[in-house]
Amino acid sequence: MTLRVGIVGGSGYTGGELLRLLIAHPNAEVTQITSREGAGQYVYTRHPHLRGASKLTFVHPDALEACDLLFLALPHGVAAREIDRYAALAPAIIDLSADFRLDDLAAYQRWYGEAHPAPAWLDRFVYGLPEVRRDQLRGAHYASGVGCNATAVNLAILPLARAGLIERVSAALSVGSSEGGNQPNDGSHHPIRSGAVRTYKPANHRHTAEINMISGVRVDFSVTAIEMVRGVHVVAHVYLGQPVTEKELWKLYRGAYRDEPFIRLVSASTGLHRYPEPRIVAGTNYCDVGFAVDEDDPQHVVVIAALDNLMKGAAGSAVQCLNLMHGFDERAGLTFTGIYP
Repeated sequence: MTLRVGIVGGSGYTGGELLRLLIAHPNAEVTQITSREGAGQYVYTRHPHLRGASKLTFVHPDALEACDLLFLALPHGVAAREIDRYAALAPAIIDLSADFRLDDLAAYQRWYGEAHPAPAWLDRFVYGLPEVRRDQLRGAHYASGVGCNATAVNLAILPLARAGLIERVSAALSVGSSEGGNQPNDGSHHPIRSGAVRTYKPANHRHTAEINMISGVRVDFSVTAIEMVRGVHVVAHVYLGQPVTEKELWKLYRGAYRDEPFIRLVSASTGLHRYPEPRIVAGTNYCDVGFAVDEDDPQHVVVIAALDNLMKGAAGSAVQCLNLMHGFDERAGLTFTGIYP
C-alpha cells in the first residue's frame, strides 16, 4: 500500500523536513506540496539539500487536490480556520501547528488569547506524541502536532510523573534558531543573533499547557535562545516526594522506555558524551534522556533531555503518527541515525 500524501505549507523548515523523510518512506509518496510564494518553482529552490532527490514543484494552495493524507505545516490559526476544506480533500490529516493540541477549550483560550476557531473539531484530533498516545493513534484519522519544547520536557519527566513521585519541576531550556521558523525578523538578523544567549520566555510559555496536559504536573520553565540552529536541550530540576537512588532511576526509566524505538537513555559516569546533547540527535527522530541524583539531597533529581525541534519536535513525530495511523512499521522513514562529528 502506498499513500498519496500532500504537504500544505511546504516551503518552511518543517515542510522541508516532511518532504525529506517521505522521499525515503516505503509506503508514502508525496504527490503535491504547496507554497504561495514558491508556486511553480522546484522544491529544491527552497530546500537545496533535496536537489536531485525530488522533481516536485510547489503548487499554489488553491490548486490542492484530493489525496489520502494531508500534512498541514501552516502558521498558528490557519489550519483551524480552514479545517473543513482540508477534511474534504483527504480522509486523514496530521496538523503540525498548535491548533488542535490542547483538549480543553478554556485552556486554549487562556494560552492563545482567543476562542478556538473550530471547537467542534478539537476532540477529533489525537495528540500526536506516540510515546503517550500510541493506542489512540492506531487507526486514527486526525492527529495533532506536538510542541518541541513541551515534547522535550514531557519525555524527560514522564516516567517520574507516571510514578507519582513529582512534587515540583523547574526546567531551563536552551533552543536553536530554527524554532523561529524560516522568516527573518529583528531577532534573527545575523549580527544580533550570532553569539546570543537570549532568554526570551522566562515564564508562562504556551507549551506549559501541553506539558500540564500530558504529564499532569505543574512545570515552571524558561526558554533561552543560544547559538545553535537545531535542537532543544532541557535541564530539569525535579523535586520528589521521596528519596531515590540512581539504580531506582535506571529501573524506572528503562521500564518506561525499553520498548520505545526513539527514546535513548544517555547517562554515563565516564566519557565525553555522558549526557544528552542536541548535536548528537540533529536530523534524527531520537530524544535522548539522562539523569543524575543529587548526592546531598536524594529527593532532588536532575533530568537532561535533547531532541531536534524540527524532527522529534515536529516532522519526525508527525511521520511516526502517519505510520501508526496506517499500520506501517513505526520506524518507516525515520531510521536516519545522525552524523558525528
